[in-house]
Amino acid sequence: MPKILEKCQQIERSIITTYRKTLWSPFVLAVKKYRLIEKGDKIAVCISGGKDSMLLAKLMQELQKHSETPFELVFLVMNPGYNEINLKKIEENAALLQVPITVFESDIFAASEAAAGDNPCYLCARMRRGHLYAKAKELGCNKIALGHHKSDVIETTVMGMLYGGQLQGMLPRIKSTNFEGMELIRPLYCVLENDILRWKEHNGLDFIACACKFTQKTTGGDDDSFSARKRVKALIAALKEENPNVENNIFQSIHNVQLDTLAEYKTDGKKHSFLDKFEKADI
Repeated sequence: MPKILEKCQQIERSIITTYRKTLWSPFVLAVKKYRLIEKGDKIAVCISGGKDSMLLAKLMQELQKHSETPFELVFLVMNPGYNEINLKKIEENAALLQVPITVFESDIFAASEAAAGDNPCYLCARMRRGHLYAKAKELGCNKIALGHHKSDVIETTVMGMLYGGQLQGMLPRIKSTNFEGMELIRPLYCVLENDILRWKEHNGLDFIACACKFTQKTTGGDDDSFSARKRVKALIAALKEENPNVENNIFQSIHNVQLDTLAEYKTDGKKHSFLDKFEKADI
C-alpha cells in the first residue's frame, strides 16, 4: 500500500516532480548561472505572504537539502501594517508549508502613505527593502532573497521603454550601497509567473495579494486596471497569442544587448554616444 503523504510533503514533491521542468529546473539554473549562492552564505528569504515569496521559501528549503554548497536560511516576514486577517493567513500558510518564519514589526504602510500622499507605492517598496536589509544584517545574514520572477523582469523591461523612455532591466543580484557586505539576490529570475500560478492552483493554496490599504482603496480590491504593469501584462499576453516566444525573446534581449547599435547608453552613471567611436574612426 503506497504511503500517504502529508499536505506539505505533497506540495514539496510537486515542485521536484510535476513542476520540475517549469519551477525546479529554472530555479536551479538561475542559482548556478548567476552564482547567487556561495559557500557559507546566510540568506534571509523575504516573505511577503504572496505566492512568489512562499514558493521561493520552499525552493530554497529544497535546495538546502540537496545542494553540495552549505548555506544557512532565515525566513523573514516583515509586518508593515497588515490587518489581523492577512497576518494570520501568512502565519497559517507558513505553518502548512513548514516554513519557520521570523516576524518583525514596522509601520511602513502608515509612514509611506503619510509621506507620499496619493502615490506611496515606490516609497513603500524602498522603505520595505531598507528594513529587510537592516533586520537581515542584525540576524547575521549577508544576503536577502526576494521573490521577483522572470515575468517581473520581462514586464519591467517593457515598462521602462513604454512608460519611462529607457531600456532598463532588473539584475539577478545586486550589492547593497547602504548596507556594507549585503547583497540582494533573485533566485526566481528564470521562473515565469504563470508557472507559479499553476503550482499554487494544483496544490489548492491560497495566499495574500498586496495587502496595502492604498491598493485596496484605489483599485477596488483586485481591479488594478490603472496599473501600468497590468497593461503591460495584457499587452504581452496578446502578443504571446501571435508569437509564443515573445516572453523568452524579451528576456533574452537583456542578455544580448548590442551596444554598437544604440545611439546612446549609460554605464556607471556616465552617458556614452555612438558619436564617440564614430568621430574617432575618422581621425
